[in-house]
Amino acid sequence: MISKNQVKLIRALSQKKQRKLQQLFLVQGEKNVLELLNTNLVIKHLFGTPEFIKNNAVQLNAQPIIEADESALAKASTLVSNNAAIAVVEMPALPALPQEGLILALDGVSDPGNLGTIIRVADWYGISTVVASLDCADPYNPKTISATMGSFGRVNVVQTELETYLKEINLPIYGAYLGGESVHQSKFTDNMVLVMGSESHGIRGNISEFINHKITIPGFGHAESLNVAMASGIILDNIKRTQTKG
Repeated sequence: MISKNQVKLIRALSQKKQRKLQQLFLVQGEKNVLELLNTNLVIKHLFGTPEFIKNNAVQLNAQPIIEADESALAKASTLVSNNAAIAVVEMPALPALPQEGLILALDGVSDPGNLGTIIRVADWYGISTVVASLDCADPYNPKTISATMGSFGRVNVVQTELETYLKEINLPIYGAYLGGESVHQSKFTDNMVLVMGSESHGIRGNISEFINHKITIPGFGHAESLNVAMASGIILDNIKRTQTKG
């Protein structure tokens, strides 16, 4: 049974300030919690319904879990829909900023859902570390974690002064713009940085200074723009195809 103090902790972790202070974050929902069990992340508390515990006995193995009914989990959850499991997890030690390979960098992507989907896309294309500006959405926001669909355990997001990072890295830097060379014609190297900007502002001026290859996704219809997560996936797919051919 969830104690009052545990409910208080779960609710507190909906706030970025508390997550940072306690170095803890939430993983909610059956799929994400099951994905969590396959990672090296440290679980501080795990709560699940009797049905969840019964149906996933093999995956849970010796993992301690506190049984709770659906109504108790719903009251504790920070998300609208959660009726299976909630985990309180320790934030991992983050890796150093990447200096080689295919690097995905985000400039001001402030929507947690978009960030979570980008993390999922990065996981699909084998990117284990995403570089993000300090004003990007919090990687540990419950909405971000939920949108990753489990990829939070395989992809780290390191927030940094993006301008300084790009200034110091010695790699070709590509940036996504509404105008630029078509990704269908672009050639990409194995070691490179792809910068994606926010939907509202795009890549900002101070970051644009470091972009030496402006690229775009050619459109064939009448949509004004693409969702940044969708655009990231399309560009990464084109990059991977070019790299494979090369």
